[in-house]
Amino acid sequence: MHDKSKFNIMADLKEISAEELYNELNSSKRPVLVNALDPEAYLAKRIPGSINIPAEKENIIKSIVPDRDQKIVVYCANSDCNASPTLAGKLMDLNYENVYDFDAGLAGWQKQGYELSGTEA
Repeated sequence: MHDKSKFNIMADLKEISAEELYNELNSSKRPVLVNALDPEAYLAKRIPGSINIPAEKENIIKSIVPDRDQKIVVYCANSDCNASPTLAGKLMDLNYENVYDFDAGLAGWQKQGYELSGTEA
């Protein structure tokens, strides 16, 4: 049952490319960018300007982003990482309407030549 519900969420999940994300982060309509990894991984390496909300702590989004229509982009380490699609699904369950998954994550961001920040960047 759990796998089936995850599949349904995944089917509804909107994705964004590195180039689209980069352009949006440098525009006047900047989305809220959320790193879904644990705090240690976030401190080590992250996309500049992102905030940290681990996948299992989705409820803290309510105090950070009260507007359920605000565009939110979540990411994690790479396309094999499940943290960002898991968090995206949970945010959709909390009635956030404009949630995107940057599936390529940190690896895809770096592969495109974009900068990372953090202690290991």
